[in-house]
Amino acid sequence: MEEGCVSDSQPDTVKYQTAVVKISGEGFSSPGGYGIDISMVKSIAGELVSAASLGIRLVVVVGGGNFVRGAEMSEEGIPRSTADYMGMLATVLNALALQEVMEDLGVPTRVQTAIEMKDVAEPYIRRRCMRHLEKGRVVILAAGTGNPSFTTDTAAALRATEIGAQVILKATKVDGIYSDDPMKNPKAEKYEELTYLDVLNNKLRVMDSTAISMCMDHGLEIVVFSLNEKGVIRRAVCGEHVGTLVRD
Repeated sequence: MEEGCVSDSQPDTVKYQTAVVKISGEGFSSPGGYGIDISMVKSIAGELVSAASLGIRLVVVVGGGNFVRGAEMSEEGIPRSTADYMGMLATVLNALALQEVMEDLGVPTRVQTAIEMKDVAEPYIRRRCMRHLEKGRVVILAAGTGNPSFTTDTAAALRATEIGAQVILKATKVDGIYSDDPMKNPKAEKYEELTYLDVLNNKLRVMDSTAISMCMDHGLEIVVFSLNEKGVIRRAVCGEHVGTLVRD
C-alpha cells in the first residue's frame, strides 16, 4: 500500500509512477559556494527519501557544476571535449555523496555511471537500472550521457525515455520558469504552464534545446521547481501544482 500524499486536496495516490529527478551541481553546495556542503546533500536526500517512500520508481540524475563547468573551462583554453569529460567526472563525486547520505536514511541506492569506473559504481545498463527500480532501489545516474557536448539535462531526458518515466522533475534555484532571470529582473513573469514549443520559441533557458526536443518527441512532462520548499518533490509526484509544468 502506497503512502498518502501530503495535501488534503489531492487523492492518496501518485500521478507519476516513474520519475527522473534532475539535481544541478549547484544544489550540492551552499549558495555561491564550491564543492560539497553535506548539509545541502542531507536536505536533498531528505526530499528524495520522502518521495521514494510513496513506492514510486525514482531515478536521480546529478550535475557537477559545483566543481566543474565544461563551457567555462573551455573558455580558459581547455579543449571543450576535455572540459566536458572533466564535468562528467565531477558529477560522480556528487552521486557518491548523495548515495551515502540516502543509505544512512535507510533507502537502498545504486550509483550507475555512463563512463565506466567499476571500482566505485556500476556502469549504466538500462536493464540493470530497471531491475534496481523493480526492487525498490533509488538509482543515481552520473557522468551524463558519457559523451561530450551533451548536458546532464539531455542525459536526464535520454534516461527518462529509456526507462519509461512519465516526468522529469528539475530542481533549480528559483520556483519555476520565468520570462527573464528573476534574480536580476524583479518584473520577470513566472509561467504556471508552458508547452514545449513555448520554451523553444521563446528561448527560455530552463533546459537545453536537445533535452526539450527529446521530451516533446516522447510526451515527457517536465516540472521545474525550487528545492528550497519542503516536500516539493513528493508533492510534484502526487500531481500537486508546483513550479512550472511543461507539456504539449
